[in-house]
Amino acid sequence: MSTRKQLKALVEARRGVLVPGAFNALSARVIEDLGFEALYITGAGVTNMWFAMPDQGFMGLAEIADHTARIRDAVQLPLLVDADTGFGNALNVYHTVRTLERAGADCIQLEDQVAPKRCGHFSGKEVISTEEAVAKIKAAVDARRDGDLLIMARTDAAATHGFEAAVERAQRFAEAGADILFVEAVTKAEEVRALPQRLAKPQLMNMVIGGRTPIFNAEQLGQLGFGIVLYANAALQGAVAGMQKALTVLRDEKEVQEASGLVAPFAERQRLVGKTHWDALEKKYQ
Repeated sequence: MSTRKQLKALVEARRGVLVPGAFNALSARVIEDLGFEALYITGAGVTNMWFAMPDQGFMGLAEIADHTARIRDAVQLPLLVDADTGFGNALNVYHTVRTLERAGADCIQLEDQVAPKRCGHFSGKEVISTEEAVAKIKAAVDARRDGDLLIMARTDAAATHGFEAAVERAQRFAEAGADILFVEAVTKAEEVRALPQRLAKPQLMNMVIGGRTPIFNAEQLGQLGFGIVLYANAALQGAVAGMQKALTVLRDEKEVQEASGLVAPFAERQRLVGKTHWDALEKKYQ
């Protein structure tokens, strides 16, 4: 079964499949190695980890396409790709979908913010008109060459127009052909519980550690009927905390030992990057 068909089956099962975010190929490899069933290529993570900048529209199509292609080469998991606003108008969305499909995306997420977008859990967001947003989703649906490529439509309207307006927008996106719906940054537990009852299409619920949405256990969200439970930047936040701990010890004690538990063992690092595979290839071609 192709990764796109795998992802479609996972989403339609509506069992709250946990999907962590990856910010580079090695983080994607760790996600796959730990047994997760799909991964999300995070725009915020790419922006934070590659530019050391906040999630405020600094990432472009070239960066997310490059990361998608590299991660596609590194893992066999289905890939959900964060394409922000599609990097322009409906025609830009069309081009974005073609580009990311070619790079190996299995699902492309598009949102309805005014450019430059910002993290869904930041203040100061604005959204484009419903009509313009619907046109962009239609363009995305039309652009895909493979009918199994999924289009995920995100709305940030809850923060600016309220929960009911966000639900209405999401329904319009479904009617425009979106396969998965994503109502971002709802702030009340009752709103989280209501979404699967209000919208017929499969949905993603975003669990942002430290964000505005109350945290639910993934099993709870699966029981409610969500298809995907996203932890877009758990790996990033864990990596930052790990670097800070290891480097603090290095700064203060002038050394870090493998036995400290602060660093991955040398052998584990080589395993994750497939050194034995490359050694075998080197021997084969000598």
